[in-house]
Amino acid sequence: MSEELPAYAEHVLEVAERIPPGRVMTYGDVAEWLGEGGPRQVGRVMALYGGAVPWWRVVRADGVPLPGHELRALEHYRAEATPLRLTAGGEPRLDMRRARWDGAPGDTGQDGTRDEAHT
Repeated sequence: MSEELPAYAEHVLEVAERIPPGRVMTYGDVAEWLGEGGPRQVGRVMALYGGAVPWWRVVRADGVPLPGHELRALEHYRAEATPLRLTAGGEPRLDMRRARWDGAPGDTGQDGTRDEAHT
């Protein structure tokens, strides 16, 4: 792409890059963190430009892996030890209660001291 990214897209992608391995933020969380836009705008940015960042860490609030990319996302989640759960039907979902990152600077989840709720 020869043009610069729109400023909003750059901001969304910067947030995606800050999410620690093994943690996730929802589209709405990212918008709230930025203080602008909403879940749909974040989703649009991720759909258009998210391939160069850890896209699997920006997710739907229901914990369903990105449709069409479920297998790739699950590979990343398993490699990063992102908390998962199984539905009654046996489908893997993100365990949002344990995997969700609030953006707090000290809450990386990867410092070796994270509590068992995040494993």
